[in-house]
Amino acid sequence: MNTSILLVDDEADIREVLSMFLKDIGYAVTAAENGAQALDLFRKIAPQIVISDIKMPGMDGVELLRRIKQESPDTEFIMITGHGDMDLAIVSFQGQAADFITKPLNVDVLEIAIKKVREKIMARDMLREYTANLEKLIREKTELQNHLTSLGLMIGSISHGLKGLLTGLDGGMYLVDSGFTRENKAQVQEGWQIVKLTVERIRKMVLDILYYAKERELKWERVDILAFAQEVAGNMEAKMEQQQIDFVTDFAPAIGFYEIDPGSIYSALVNILENAMDACVRDTAKPEHRVVFTVREDPENICFEITDNGIGMSRDVREKLFTLFFSSKGSKGTGLGLFISHNIVTQHGGGITVASTPGRGSQFVIRIPKLS
Repeated sequence: MNTSILLVDDEADIREVLSMFLKDIGYAVTAAENGAQALDLFRKIAPQIVISDIKMPGMDGVELLRRIKQESPDTEFIMITGHGDMDLAIVSFQGQAADFITKPLNVDVLEIAIKKVREKIMARDMLREYTANLEKLIREKTELQNHLTSLGLMIGSISHGLKGLLTGLDGGMYLVDSGFTRENKAQVQEGWQIVKLTVERIRKMVLDILYYAKERELKWERVDILAFAQEVAGNMEAKMEQQQIDFVTDFAPAIGFYEIDPGSIYSALVNILENAMDACVRDTAKPEHRVVFTVREDPENICFEITDNGIGMSRDVREKLFTLFFSSKGSKGTGLGLFISHNIVTQHGGGITVASTPGRGSQFVIRIPKLS
């Protein structure tokens, strides 16, 4: 431990002798001839220990102690006093001086006093390090508990979701087998569509799990937003058609190129579009359903809007919509998709707003800041 000392005394001879002694025994010493100069030096070099005469013209040692402790409570102070200065020495102790030595100075006594102060500094540093390590361990333990809790919730949610999907897969396979046995082409086609839809849902669930399990940094690319939106829409058209949902696109023609992570934004938009599709499928009250996918821009953002006339959501569902493992789809949902979408958009510095009315439908507005 390389200890720095600020030595303060108005007598030049004492400063010179003590400086030489302290340097000889291995300390880094800076000397000052009065309290004002000492305070300026203290602010520049921040010594660990100050050794000061108690009686000096102008600012005395007690006032210097008070000011230094006010600015740096951890700086240790050793006061030099005369035999007639015991009252002042007591005051210096009340001002939190670590020790005092009397004149005429005995360098052996001074060395012992400094060693005691160094031990105090080392003990304090060790305590701080121990406290910091303990706090780190507590944080790590808390994070581990949170991860284990999340893992338990995820396993429960996924198990519940997979159980429902496997039941649907069994039903589709039964229809396919039964259709082949009876040579019923329509039944085979119906069963095969169920199998395809269920496999797609299992694929999506696995991708969501993988995305959630692995933290990833954004991979920024300069992207033609119109072409990107058309690619997203192209992925959804066949799915919407299979569910007999009218899928409408409305893209501003000249949005241009902007910086995004196309892979993650693609996943986020598909998650929300599939959520809109599911909301329409679950709505049995209307004869026709529609999902509108709009892309436009404002002065600061690229705006993706996804509007459906499906089942809609209550206020309670809207408030929990982006909560991890929350799903209003029963066995068909894991509660990962919209949570992941929200995180992706947030990583981009954007946000998602949702408006919805039960029985009438929902609108998601995804805003991504423009980075050209």
